[in-house]
Amino acid sequence: MMSNSFVTMPADKEARRFFVLGDRIERQVRIRGTWLNIFDVTVPPGSRTPKHAHASPEVFRILEGRLTIWRLTDNGPEEIEASAGDIVTIAPFMVHGYANRGSVPAVFSSVVDRDMAEFIEAEGASEPPQTSPSAETIARMTAAANAYGITILAA
Repeated sequence: MMSNSFVTMPADKEARRFFVLGDRIERQVRIRGTWLNIFDVTVPPGSRTPKHAHASPEVFRILEGRLTIWRLTDNGPEEIEASAGDIVTIAPFMVHGYANRGSVPAVFSSVVDRDMAEFIEAEGASEPPQTSPSAETIARMTAAANAYGITILAA
């Protein structure tokens, strides 16, 4: 019996891919019976996620490029310029967001809970967007996020 401490993607199986507000998100693993999900996120230059909060903790490990991560800590707002190899943690209910201010894509792995994974899988598009998200798209995503316990504070 294989232990959950080592999980590999079968060679003949491609990661499930979703697009949320311009970011490409690929599920790498979902360990059934637990809250653990790991996604690889590719953030194009100029893309960002709105400031938001959710009940679960989150962990980002930067794989390529640079990512500006904003989070609201007990000591006030904090902006982190993270690059390959950096790990940033987000506490439960901490307001946070990220942006790629660089000229090349940024890639990071994210450990998220079941609610966040279900939001990505239910609301993510199967094809990349051709334009920046419209106000209507952002409003729809904000309403959908609320149903998964994610509060989007600023779009």
